[in-house]
Amino acid sequence: MANTKSAEKLAQFGVIGLGVMGQNLALNIADHGQTVAVWNLEPEWVGRFVGAHAGAALVGHTELAGFVASLERPRRMLMMIKAGEPVDEMLERLSPLLEPGDIVIDGGNSFFKDTQRREAAMKARGLNFFGMGVSGGEEGARRGPSLMPGGAPEAYRHMQPTLEAIAAKTAWGPCVTYVGADGAGHFVKMVHNGIEYGDMQLIAEAYDLLRHALGMTAAEISGVFAEWNQGPLSSYLIEISAGVLSAVDAETGRPLVDLILDKAGQKGTGKWTAQVALDLGVPIPTISAALDGRALSSMKAQRVAAAAQYGRIPGRWTGERRELIDAVGHALLASKICSYAQGMSLIAEGAKEWNWKIDAREIARIWTGGCIIRARLLESIMKAYERNAALTNLLLDPELQTQMAASLPAWRKVVGTSAALGVPTQAFAASLAYFDAYTAAQMPQNLTQAQRDYFGAHTYLRADRPEAGAVHTDWNSLLQGKHE
Repeated sequence: MANTKSAEKLAQFGVIGLGVMGQNLALNIADHGQTVAVWNLEPEWVGRFVGAHAGAALVGHTELAGFVASLERPRRMLMMIKAGEPVDEMLERLSPLLEPGDIVIDGGNSFFKDTQRREAAMKARGLNFFGMGVSGGEEGARRGPSLMPGGAPEAYRHMQPTLEAIAAKTAWGPCVTYVGADGAGHFVKMVHNGIEYGDMQLIAEAYDLLRHALGMTAAEISGVFAEWNQGPLSSYLIEISAGVLSAVDAETGRPLVDLILDKAGQKGTGKWTAQVALDLGVPIPTISAALDGRALSSMKAQRVAAAAQYGRIPGRWTGERRELIDAVGHALLASKICSYAQGMSLIAEGAKEWNWKIDAREIARIWTGGCIIRARLLESIMKAYERNAALTNLLLDPELQTQMAASLPAWRKVVGTSAALGVPTQAFAASLAYFDAYTAAQMPQNLTQAQRDYFGAHTYLRADRPEAGAVHTDWNSLLQGKHE
């Protein structure tokens, strides 16, 4: 089955999987002058999709072998299928049909270690496998996503023109770059999603504090968010949050957001981010607080029972209304910077661990458009890495330091106020604690080390002569004389 005008020539690109994302990416590629071969496990989807877009340069196939044979060499094909076992099953079916040099791209949210394993297996067969993060949702896929491909650098040049054509465009170019070898692309997308979790939780906490502490309506908070979207907090997530809060339910006439049950779901990338961060020893408390927030939200029945048992009713702010609104805006900006700082630190540590050459400035650049976390703040992050490509943490950049210093008093006020009023703001608080700990010259882990040495002889370093190496104290003997 094919559009007759496209069937006579080989297709330049292939798409496997015709869910909404696969369909929109296929149409995006076709819009940019390429003939696209498409295949789906359910044959009827192919006919329906091609038939609905009769004017597009699409070639539909119901047989996988015919799909592969229809592609120019080296074949370039993008899989948009469910992560996990379906990817392995698809590669087992596909690999025998391919020839050395062909390129298969996994555009789903696969775990990066699975991508590393698959890339090695495909490489042994002379085939190229790319794990590519795709961000931007359905609209991004159709009009311009942010793309994060990882794989063999020599194979990337065969994909680069197409990916640059379909990616979102900003003043800094197309929102795609070669990220690094094997699993680097999916690793960066995983961290992107972790930052997204943190950002969404922070925005939700800002909304919650304004509605409880000030008694603001959804429409009023929408106005505040719309105002914030004109300044340093400008971002896609703030923009859509303002829209969501302004929506009215046609059935009841009430704000639609007030009718949505407060139980948030998650698909796994945020959890992976936290697990990998623990493995690498990188603190990401803002992102972890977002995961905790979603987990706690799922305990709806328990929360309702606990609220009744404790008689919990959030308090009200008694000060000037505008003062708290502005303070929450400052807290949101400072916490957001912390979330990005944590994510970029994790990317840097992952690059070290797996020997990827990831350009932090390029990652910030490709996130300026198309993706869910696109924000004005990313311009400042780009500039930070332009000033210092080896920057170890975004909090050390002078420009971002100025923004943090300006927001710090209000940020402390918001965290203190929320605690006093009983409004949970775990991501705001975790972000502030991260900032305070990262900028503390002295932390209490000297006591922790003493405890560890006391009960487990784990040793410690002396602060007055660390170069002497590990030291163990016989604490029982040392303390025995004091208690005699």
